Order: sequence, then structure tokens, then C-alpha cells
Amino acid sequence: MTTTADRLTPAPGSLLTESSLGRDGFLALVDLAAELKAARAEGREVRRLTGKNIALIFEKASTRTRCSFEVAAADQGASTTYLGPDGSHIGREESIADTAQVLGRLYDGIEFRGFAQETVEELAAYAGVPVWNGLTDQWHPTQMLADVLTIRETISPDLTGLSWTYIGDGRNNVARSILVTGAMLGMDVRIAAPGALQPPADVRRLAAGLAVLSGGNTFVTGDAADAVIGADVIYTDTWVSMGEPDSVWDERVELLRPYRVTAELMAATGKATTRFMHCLPAVHDSSTELGQRVHERYGLSGAEVTDDVFSSPASVVFQQAENRMHTIKAVLVSSLVD
Repeated sequence: MTTTADRLTPAPGSLLTESSLGRDGFLALVDLAAELKAARAEGREVRRLTGKNIALIFEKASTRTRCSFEVAAADQGASTTYLGPDGSHIGREESIADTAQVLGRLYDGIEFRGFAQETVEELAAYAGVPVWNGLTDQWHPTQMLADVLTIRETISPDLTGLSWTYIGDGRNNVARSILVTGAMLGMDVRIAAPGALQPPADVRRLAAGLAVLSGGNTFVTGDAADAVIGADVIYTDTWVSMGEPDSVWDERVELLRPYRVTAELMAATGKATTRFMHCLPAVHDSSTELGQRVHERYGLSGAEVTDDVFSSPASVVFQQAENRMHTIKAVLVSSLVD
């Protein structure tokens, strides 16, 4: 039996950050996801996780991550238990380490979606079973797997030298993950963000080091128009992250209004083949409560992206969303099949 002393290194199959996979490990999961996607579409999927049990811990609300894990597990014959923000004692009446050791004896794997990267790392240190990062404030590795699968499907199977441009809040988890993932895979990664919202120095150093090894390139700028020239992908995210108060909108709109993805910005790439990507949910019109508030308070129809871009043929956002499930399935199969 695994002892507490042994539970200091994440179990094999854990996924805490993109860079922890390495280039080959990352691309192997993308390849497996493509195989599993084709098998499902052709009705030849084989259930390889029958009898496995997976715990899903969510500090933050979710549509795509929760549904992707649940459908992926069900397709493969595994069972899931959802533990929402009010569904367990974790972090309140019981420590992360204690919770990890309990769940590790009951489940074959644990997914965590929440705030601090330290939480998912502590879970992984003590669980004794694979732990997967479904999102933290620092990193979003399962999103990156889906994004790279989508880029391969819609632009080119060969990622080398492809230009991946992120526009908006460069400090958030998606921007950090794009910078590091693209650099690791030999891509030309560009982040366009106002000075106050650019990626932190440690993330930039990590990405730069990975780019040296892969032959990729990283570029951070405050000039959105410059960043999109020749871009194969333009990517953005919501201006205010989950868990932040509405008052943050006032500051973010002032800073990020020049970084909206519009038809004009898409045209500035000089490429008719440029794809638009977004991890969702998106504020692209006034059809939601949040979209209405943005319109009433700031006079904007949509925030980070205009609807004519979001709903255009260049947009592959719903293909991305579907690919969350296929890539998460690859993570589960790779981690849990003996």
C-alpha cells in the first residue's frame, strides 16, 4: 500500500502544467485524441476504462470542463463523482492533503478545477493516483490540448512556425498557457496586451527557454496591429476572469478596449485563412446578462470580440469546445489504462 511518505511526487499520468508533459508527451496526447475522436465518429470506440472511478473537484463553475470529463469518462466506461463548491469539506473543514489521501483510496483519478495552482499540486502530491488540472488561475493545460488539436485540424498538421497570436489580458491562465505551449511546440507565439496586463516575467522566461529548444519564437507587445501581421490564429479570452468582482470591469474595459478582436483586426493579418479561437464563454453580443451589462455600461456590443468575428466562417470556437472532450478523453485513457 502507498504510504503518506510516498505521496510527495505526483502519480504517473498526472497533468499539472503544459510544460510538465514536454513536447513529445503533449503531442502524443493530441495524436491519441485524434484517434479517439475518429473512433467515436466511426462507431468503433473501445471502452478501456470500465470499472474506473473518477472524482471531479470544482471550485469554479464550468460548462465545457465538467461536461467534457463526464462524457469522456462515460464513453470509456468510467464513473464520475462531481464535487462542486459546496459539495465537499475540501479546504474548509478538511485540508487539501487529507482530502487527497481520502479520495486517492476511493478513486482511480482526480480532476481539479479551481483557483490556486498550489492546490492542484498539493492534491497531486498526496493522492497517490493521477491528478489532472482542469484549470487554475495560473495554467489551463486541458484547454491547450484541445486548442492544438483544433489548430492541426483547421490549419496544418505541422505546427512548426505557425503563428499563434493572443490578444487581451496577457496575465491570465489562457495567455500564459498559450505562450508556454506554443513555445514548447516550435510555434511563433505573440501576446498583445497593455503593459499592465502582460505576462509575468517568470512565464516569459520559461517560454523563451522552451522556444530556444524547439526553434520557436515568442514576442510580447502592446501593439495589437503589429502582433497580428501574418497570424494563422487570433485568440482572445474574456476580459474579467471567473471569481473577480464586477468592479474590475471598469478598469479592464479602459485598458482593453483597444484590444478587441474586430473584423478590421482580423483583416490586418493579411491572410484569408486566419482562424479565430476563444476558450469560451465569450462576451460577443448583448444576448446574455453580462453582455447586456457591458452594452449598457460601456456602449459596447460584445466585449473582447465582436459578433461578426465570433459568428464568421473564420471562427472555430465550437470545434475547440468539442475537442475539449476528445483531448480530455486522451488524458484519461493515457493515465488510467494499464
